[in-house]
Amino acid sequence: MAWENEAAVILAIIIGTLAAIVYSLRVLILLERRIARIDVHIELMAKSILKDEQEIEGMLKKHPKRRKK
Repeated sequence: MAWENEAAVILAIIIGTLAAIVYSLRVLILLERRIARIDVHIELMAKSILKDEQEIEGMLKKHPKRRKK
């Protein structure tokens, strides 16, 4: 009888540990997806900023600086 109780406790500990590992992996996957989404948004913002900078540089090249008299 004592052996059965000890085996049940050990089995419960092992199952609990495995459940904790699976849950932590789930959380890590969700965080990785969120970080990937943030990375995509940062890339889009960088492309937008680069486009705006190129437009501004083009406008500056069209209008030469005026000389002061």
